[in-house]
Amino acid sequence: MMATVRLSFSPAPVHVRTARLVGVAVARRAGVAEELLDEVRLAIGEACTRAVALHNQYGVADLVTVEMSDSDSYTVRVIDHAPIEASIGLTKLPPDELAAESLTDEDLTTGVGFALLAGFVDDLKVSPVEDGAGTEVRMVWPVQRR
Repeated sequence: MMATVRLSFSPAPVHVRTARLVGVAVARRAGVAEELLDEVRLAIGEACTRAVALHNQYGVADLVTVEMSDSDSYTVRVIDHAPIEASIGLTKLPPDELAAESLTDEDLTTGVGFALLAGFVDDLKVSPVEDGAGTEVRMVWPVQRR
């Protein structure tokens, strides 16, 4: 039975914890292996923190959305509504220029977030949202059916 859980929350850091907790509970119910649950928790937290930071940095009041679904796998989509340039700006800089930049905490959170996510998630896709401004971070984990 496929289930989808959707959370939408204001771009406040306090809501990231709730998204992580719900994400892990849904992952466990979906059949994600116990040894992957820390990875799920960290990845959802990182993706949501990145989205909240982008919203706050660019003054976007829209809600951050997290969608979790299970079928043949456990898929989590974290959707922000910040300008797409905000999401990719730091990743375009060569590493030596990135190191030389005077980066704010927000820059570090949003730019380095992709590198951290890639370390947590084997199946990661980052793409522009289809309608309007923003980025979708899609993460997938295998499930074990009982």
